[in-house]
Amino acid sequence: MAELARSGRETELMETARRVLPGGGFGNMPADIIIDRGLAGHVWDISGNEYIDYLLGSGPAFVGHAHPEVVAAVQEQLPRGSTFFAENEPGIRLAAEIVAAVPCAQKVRFVSSGTEADAYAMRVARAFRRRDKILKFEGGYHGMSDYSLMSLAPKRPGNFPQPVPDSPGIPQSVRDEVLIAPFNDPDMAASLIAERHDELGGVIVEPFQRLIAPRPGFLQALREVTARYEVPLIFDEVVTGFRFAWGGAQEYYGVVPDICTLGKIIGGGFPLAAIAGRDDIMAHFDRAKVGDDRVLMQIGTLSGNPVAATAGLATLEILKRPGAYEQVFATGRALIDGITRILKEAGLPGQVIGAPPMFDTVFTEADVRDYRGVLRGNAELQKRLARSLRKHGVLKSANKCYVSLAHTADDVRVTLAAYQAAVAELRSR
Repeated sequence: MAELARSGRETELMETARRVLPGGGFGNMPADIIIDRGLAGHVWDISGNEYIDYLLGSGPAFVGHAHPEVVAAVQEQLPRGSTFFAENEPGIRLAAEIVAAVPCAQKVRFVSSGTEADAYAMRVARAFRRRDKILKFEGGYHGMSDYSLMSLAPKRPGNFPQPVPDSPGIPQSVRDEVLIAPFNDPDMAASLIAERHDELGGVIVEPFQRLIAPRPGFLQALREVTARYEVPLIFDEVVTGFRFAWGGAQEYYGVVPDICTLGKIIGGGFPLAAIAGRDDIMAHFDRAKVGDDRVLMQIGTLSGNPVAATAGLATLEILKRPGAYEQVFATGRALIDGITRILKEAGLPGQVIGAPPMFDTVFTEADVRDYRGVLRGNAELQKRLARSLRKHGVLKSANKCYVSLAHTADDVRVTLAAYQAAVAELRSR
């Protein structure tokens, strides 16, 4: 299929972007598309090409783009002011909603991004434990802080528990404060935690790591060993919070951490994230409770922003309704089943990994239980599939599909037809 047509306006904007932005883009997606607008489960680029959207702004648009109830709520708030750097009613109500919904949440502190939330979650755990080291899992994504960019995506993984920095500019000293374990290996994780518990400030994990589901007993084993040694367990639920269930992955899997981080969905498409957790740990954000020597300084110009909180409240109100999660899971299962059938019929060595709310194709027949399993897949074939799908009117990242409440049965039908055509193109090369 031929490349999609580009307008003069898009060409001009891309030239401007190459002049003023490093790499010609924002650093998120390849700088070869400019999105103009979105509605429900679709987006349009600046040249007018329409796509069924499985990018969803990297996940926040869980109820769809420009949902009329979210738009109406934001429009009502905007004339009242866009930011105050002070407490406001929407932020307080959103915090109360989170405490009511999320099992581990007794107190909430707002920030503006998942990176901030994860960085503060690790910091508050270290403050509580008075220990410096963090244990994380190879391939786990916890934002862009120095601690988080250890063994996120190493091309040449090292020996556990030694971390591999993923970026220049990270001080050598940070490497000494991070331990790395393989995801879905409860024995190694438990052994490391038991051996090094006197040094550990906390353990951070995505309960559903990128697209890899926890094996039965893995999260339970982490909970048991961290509780035994009183090491705070942090669930990074920036992605899974309010996506897998009303109470997030901790409700879905039945394992309650000490701290969790939230983002994406709780801001309804606006910049908002949060740290939530046990009262005694979250007390380190409260000077009156812990004193000057142990209080965490945490200030953010847009933390608890009333517009973002308003959008988040409207989004959560939609997700509360009966059948919302059942619909998302049904849509995702239909897509997974259809893509699996297409790959099998084509004879390609690929499989769909993930869960109905988010999944993707990995081109390997080997068992994918951790980061190294994903690394063995054919990443170039994965990128080619994403590029081909875009030509057929389906937008996704190179390694993930997000499903929304706004995707319809017709979207599923058209998407599977696009996969059929894209896979045929892969086979013909």
